Amino acid sequence: MNDWHSWAAIVVFVGAYALIISEKIHRVAVALGGAGLMLAIGATDDVSAFYSEDSGIDWNVIFLLMGMMMIVGVLKKTGMFEYLAIWAVKRARAQPFRVMAMLVVITALASALLDNVTTVLLIAPVTLLVCERLALPAAPFLIAEVLASNIGGTATLVGDPPNIIIASRAGLTFNDFLVHLAPLAAVLVVVLLLLCRVMFRKSFVYDEERANEIMALEEREAIKDRRLLVQGLIVLALVVAGFVLHPVLHYEPSIVALLGAGLLVALSSVETHEVLTEVEWPTLAFFAGLFIMIGGLIDTGVVGEISAQLAKAIGDNELGGSMTLLGGSAVLSGIVDNIPYVATMAPITSDLVRDMGGSSTHVLWWALALGADLGGNATAIGASANVVVLGIAERNRQAISFWQFTKYGLVVTAATVAIALAYVWLRYFALA
Repeated sequence: MNDWHSWAAIVVFVGAYALIISEKIHRVAVALGGAGLMLAIGATDDVSAFYSEDSGIDWNVIFLLMGMMMIVGVLKKTGMFEYLAIWAVKRARAQPFRVMAMLVVITALASALLDNVTTVLLIAPVTLLVCERLALPAAPFLIAEVLASNIGGTATLVGDPPNIIIASRAGLTFNDFLVHLAPLAAVLVVVLLLLCRVMFRKSFVYDEERANEIMALEEREAIKDRRLLVQGLIVLALVVAGFVLHPVLHYEPSIVALLGAGLLVALSSVETHEVLTEVEWPTLAFFAGLFIMIGGLIDTGVVGEISAQLAKAIGDNELGGSMTLLGGSAVLSGIVDNIPYVATMAPITSDLVRDMGGSSTHVLWWALALGADLGGNATAIGASANVVVLGIAERNRQAISFWQFTKYGLVVTAATVAIALAYVWLRYFALA
């Protein structure tokens, strides 16, 4: 950290972050410009940026997004999302808060089985159609779903990419996550619903005329191409099975998504260029730039120094360590995307677990997972799902600003992290 490259990398990252927050320059331009500066000052290089697993672009995330965007693009042409939108509104009797509650619960459950990025890619188009039908602002519903996806993804090994990294490093199983984190995730979804009822109360405007129009619709009439729908759903089911069976098949989610996208394009009559126009290229470019900027912080030792100081503060105090790791991870994951943060913190946590010994040292892994997953809700760029939804909203002319997302994300993060701290203390220390 004494090297000038470290301080230059900090200046570039902080400057880019400030510009993203100010929204005076488009976030994609800022991310790519920041990445270029990191390369120009020598904080990272082409080999690290494009080929390093530790500090380069996470191509698994990029290609997972690309594959799922292509699948969603084909499914859009079937009318499936219109069908689901009408079905959801009718089941909720067109009551806005009931609609949000239904979408939040569906998102949380789906995020436990899929990864949270895939879930929001599937749910967001339905949400936009629901809001259009009911003449409601889409932003509160999309924000609520992103928050739900990050909370729901906490519950399982495959729900959030940081969990996969932690499981691999700590030797934890799917059932370990289910037993230790799923009960808390269920409680936090209920807390999220209560917070949404308060935070978005001004958005729940009931329009009786529009409600009656939707209640009179027959959702089956929304399906435009049944053959394509069947093909799409079969491929989607195979992709989901591939995600869930990751511990057995050992195929990365990105490979599964690309295989599914390729199969669906090959089987269907949809033109390839039509499918590719559905890909959110600006979002992928933003991720690439963000990964390179964070890689600059990793390569210059900035992230390692922060992590080492955190480890030093923890020492051999297991209770204090768990609380510090959970709270510190929540703060840092709101600033730096939680995937590279956990990749950097995992070996340090492994050393802490080894040094402490004892039977309850898995608590440190649960603290890291909870902090990283829940902290991802804090800001608009804290987790991959957040960035994806902001891109979808912008493309559909329902733009969500950095601060519009973050002011709600911070409230939910503060509440859920406080409950998570209490849960860890009660379960692993007070009642152990």
